[in-house]
Amino acid sequence: MLVGAVFFPLLGACLAGLFGRWLGDRLSQWVSVGCMVLAAICGLSAFVDVALHHAPRTVVLTDWIAVGDLTVQWALRYDTLSAVMVGMVTFISTLIHLYSVGYMSHDETPPRFFAYLSLFTFMMLMLVTADNLVQLFFGWEGVGLASYLLIGYWYDRESANRAAMKAFIVNRVGDVFFMLGMALTFWTFGALSFDSIFASVETVRDRTFAGLPVLEVISVLLFLGACGKSAQLGLHTWLPDAMEGPTPVSALIHAATMVTAGVFLMARMSPVTEYAPVALTLVTIVGASTAFFAATVGCVQNDIKRVIAYSTCSQLGYMFFAIGVGAYQAAIFHLFTHAFFKALLFLSAGSVIHAMSDEQDMRRMGGIWTKIPVTYAVMWIGSLALAGIPFFAGYYSKDMILESAFAAHTGAGMFAFVLGLIAAFLTAFYSWRLLILTFHGRPRADHHVMDHVHESPAVMLIPLLVLALGALFTGAAFEDLFVGHHEAEFWNGAIHTAAHNHTLHAAHETAAWVGLLPTLMGVGGIALAYVMYMFVPSLPGRVAGAFPAVYRFLLNKWYFDELYDRIFVRPARRLAQVLWRTGDARIIDGMPNGLAAVTADAARGAVRLQTGRVANYAFTMIIGLVIFVSVIMLGLAR
Repeated sequence: MLVGAVFFPLLGACLAGLFGRWLGDRLSQWVSVGCMVLAAICGLSAFVDVALHHAPRTVVLTDWIAVGDLTVQWALRYDTLSAVMVGMVTFISTLIHLYSVGYMSHDETPPRFFAYLSLFTFMMLMLVTADNLVQLFFGWEGVGLASYLLIGYWYDRESANRAAMKAFIVNRVGDVFFMLGMALTFWTFGALSFDSIFASVETVRDRTFAGLPVLEVISVLLFLGACGKSAQLGLHTWLPDAMEGPTPVSALIHAATMVTAGVFLMARMSPVTEYAPVALTLVTIVGASTAFFAATVGCVQNDIKRVIAYSTCSQLGYMFFAIGVGAYQAAIFHLFTHAFFKALLFLSAGSVIHAMSDEQDMRRMGGIWTKIPVTYAVMWIGSLALAGIPFFAGYYSKDMILESAFAAHTGAGMFAFVLGLIAAFLTAFYSWRLLILTFHGRPRADHHVMDHVHESPAVMLIPLLVLALGALFTGAAFEDLFVGHHEAEFWNGAIHTAAHNHTLHAAHETAAWVGLLPTLMGVGGIALAYVMYMFVPSLPGRVAGAFPAVYRFLLNKWYFDELYDRIFVRPARRLAQVLWRTGDARIIDGMPNGLAAVTADAARGAVRLQTGRVANYAFTMIIGLVIFVSVIMLGLAR
């Protein structure tokens, strides 16, 4: 059961990828789906056994590395944190696989797609069940590789290739910090297994590195690594471009796999970060800034998938500032509920795109809610959960994060609380902007497109309906276990809360108005969206015209891409051109090519001497003999 949850997706990837030509397109798809169903059954069983029945264990598969003092086993660590992630990842991924059967039905190479999708799932499962940092890094790099393959799946599109490269390169920046943090962890603890690290935290608390507390440095390095995978401010630029991949890929990346890896890493390392207050302050500030930044950008985007992508970036900011204020349980709770409603939103967007003949621009939609009523209804449910409206899933987890930030009673916590409230208002606004522009108003698409608008097939609608149930009920169903009165018993030591950390308990005792504010902000955002896009549809244009600089600033995503292009991309290209022209063309190629040219010239000169006339050869020999004798005579005369 524990092994099957992780390795059934790998089996599906191998069968579809290696034998897809013999299995055929349809059978390859259903084999992958079947393997994921088995993985989900095992994953949910593991969740019940490990998390609900409090039976954590570690399954050792084999010895992996033994070099000097470094010994690493290949093992599956199943505690409550891992069990939650495994259950969620396998369940969500199974639904996305099933949805993909319908969505990719007209694709030319479905076995390749399903092989990549299953491989992506396997790598994420390896990451969350890792028993040491090396194994976690294997999964970490694996999801990076799989995301590159899936984002660039349509490799005949230049935009997809660029997006895949961008995701891969930006994540490598974060991975450098992860590797440095891993190296410093080994230098500090003499081990990379989690049990050894966590058992020795108390003994190294006073140790320093380069004059700084070593636990602070390790925590900052690991957080910077997490910023790459989880698209935090500064290393977020790859996330919206990842929309170039097929919609199921977007759903899997944003809901259950890659972007949640950084949040998981910080929660896993809670025994270390609990004693790194400066690092946690940095996490809080960056997370809150990311939540605010992404929410502002999402308000003006016109691509339906990009709006949802920026909402992911914003919600990840919530998770990180929850970690920063010490509410690790609230962060994982929001990660868990967010997986359901974010997968629902992306797959619903895919259903809209499918119905609109691959149109993604919301300005060319409108007036379609009666033609795709199921998609419309479930997208409402997902938006209500995202906006934190009572009593949908996001209401419980997002409110707990904001209450925890307020209860932290720190400057960083209040900073996060204020920006989190603003982001909640903006989140509700852009969610209903999306709903109104997509489904309401007069049809703005070409009449040929409108004539073919149709509801998705059952194979796509069934996953949407199941996810809608998750977006409705997972918050209420799991609140008490994740962050309520039974949280300590539920987590069973998988998340460490130090004696000085009372944030989560204090959050339950905050004033009623603190819990009411996020709901009021959400309702206010919805009301503003109705005013601007339903009742006075000319108002957005007038606002953009009145504040053109602000509108361009947001539309261009705070100019991060342009800034990075100026600071990093252009200088790198210029340097590459100099190295190519001087180092490659003149030196590396020039030296052997120059010698070859000299040899060729000498050969051409020698060819001219070969006239074919015996008299010329005899004359040459006589001249040579005269010169030879003359040299000898001069030598003897001396």
